[in-house]
Amino acid sequence: MHQPAIPHLHAADPDIARLVEAEARRQFDKARLIASENYVSPAVLEATGSVLTNKYSEGYCGRRYYEGQQNVDPIETLAVERAKGVFGAAHANVQPYSGSPANLAVYLAFAEPGDTVMGMSLPMGGHLTHGWSVSATGRWFTSVRYGVRADTGRIDLDEVRDLARRERPKIIWCGGTAVPRTIDFPAFAEIAREVGAVLAADVAHIAGLIAGGAHPSPVGHADVITTTTHKTLRGPRGAMIMSTAEHAAAVDKAVFPGLQGGPHNHTTAGIAVALKEAADPGFGAYAHQIVANAAALATALLERGFDLVSGGTDNHLILIDLTSRGVAGKPAARALDRAGIELNHNTVPFDPRKPFDPSGLRLGTAAITTRGLTERHMPHLAAWIDEAVQAAAKQDEARLDGIAAEIRELLAAFPMPGWAPTP
Repeated sequence: MHQPAIPHLHAADPDIARLVEAEARRQFDKARLIASENYVSPAVLEATGSVLTNKYSEGYCGRRYYEGQQNVDPIETLAVERAKGVFGAAHANVQPYSGSPANLAVYLAFAEPGDTVMGMSLPMGGHLTHGWSVSATGRWFTSVRYGVRADTGRIDLDEVRDLARRERPKIIWCGGTAVPRTIDFPAFAEIAREVGAVLAADVAHIAGLIAGGAHPSPVGHADVITTTTHKTLRGPRGAMIMSTAEHAAAVDKAVFPGLQGGPHNHTTAGIAVALKEAADPGFGAYAHQIVANAAALATALLERGFDLVSGGTDNHLILIDLTSRGVAGKPAARALDRAGIELNHNTVPFDPRKPFDPSGLRLGTAAITTRGLTERHMPHLAAWIDEAVQAAAKQDEARLDGIAAEIRELLAAFPMPGWAPTP
């Protein structure tokens, strides 16, 4: 049953209610290893499902274009102040609808169409909005891209510096969507200062680790920081932009009226709740446990002969290259899903295969850590992953179903926030 319960949904729309219940059961039964997913607390669920969804609040606190903001303004103020407190930032904007619009706001604040921008290449681990060709950011701006070293799988900072000196970008992005190693924010900041660029740190994946002290912070190094509020931060599907005081006005103007209208107040409330949870000392233990679990899982996978990009991980994320396994990423991911292990196929650096049919798998440990799994469970997960990949190569569907049953048995002992099986 749900926490909070959904009796009105069951009464008003049983078709949707049935699908919601099925999704809850799926999330309970599967080892959720998608690096960008997590479980929010019942308190976050209640905030995001509240009557705040009824209210329109275009503008900023004390400067709205609609009346009736007596309760919304304090909610947004709490979210902003909590973000500044958790991350130590001078300024925070909690209104962006998601990570991509937050990144678009950075371009609007600091660049003009046609300007040169620099980010990590998508196949190397970067994000679409860091200037990749199929994104608006790659069409509206002149994009140059850096990558990783072929011998280490780590960001090539010499290449970053050489490209920046030659191309003189207005914005340099650091961070990405498949970066398993610690981001060297001071090194990026030094390069940005040398060429007069704005340094934008996209910490969407690692924001919770930063909040919990399990990854270095870009605050004090980056001019502007963007992040989603889910993933490791364990909040609702939203985003934030943080910046130095110098850039606060430009960031706020870019978000509204530059890109969007009224913020989603129910999401803002959920963000505020998640940030209050992140300020609790227990959240630091959680963040460090995510990293410990990822390191243990990476070690167990290496022991089973898997090839890991960069040889391991420093954070929550692991990138597997399946080239030597004789199975591509997409069929392996589908087989693993049937086996009760949810992750995603992903390109790997220098991937010879096409992006929609790549050689790799991306996985992360945030969600399973929320469920309460620890290092002692990681060898079991690695064994199941190994068996499922072998079964995928052999098209052994019976073994996949067997693994799924074993995983359900394990996870039954670990509560899921927001839902529990009916006794």
